[in-house]
Amino acid sequence: MKTILGIVHILLCISLSGVVLLQQRKQGGFSGIFGGGTQADMGGNQWQRFTGLSKITVVLTGLFMITSIILVLY
Repeated sequence: MKTILGIVHILLCISLSGVVLLQQRKQGGFSGIFGGGTQADMGGNQWQRFTGLSKITVVLTGLFMITSIILVLY
């Protein structure tokens, strides 16, 4: 079980890296790193404003976090 979860975790890492590298570069410079981006407000329609690639990134990040926690606990 742990081996399968480790393989899934590695595949998630590779997929997440690829999706992050496919995203367009923002012009914010270093201000985007420290939260100066335009996505700081968490309004009700935040999810609808994300692009498809951003939604995939959020889902993969969530799965990555879940598999990380499970791997640490078991």
